[in-house]
Amino acid sequence: MRKFIFNSSVIGAVVGAWSVLQTTRQGPRDWRLALMWVSWGITVALAIGSVMQADDDARELDAK
Repeated sequence: MRKFIFNSSVIGAVVGAWSVLQTTRQGPRDWRLALMWVSWGITVALAIGSVMQADDDARELDAK
């Protein structure tokens, strides 16, 4: 779990969520808001995927 919490890409995705939440609360609700949420979801997926890939690579190097 620590590998996710302390990863800079995951931290960046969490900080990005704050911006999207503020826009959702205060901004207009149109197609751009939906696009922001989709973009944030992709960012989170990529951040988690990069952490998992790095962990797999590290385990592969340890196995050799």
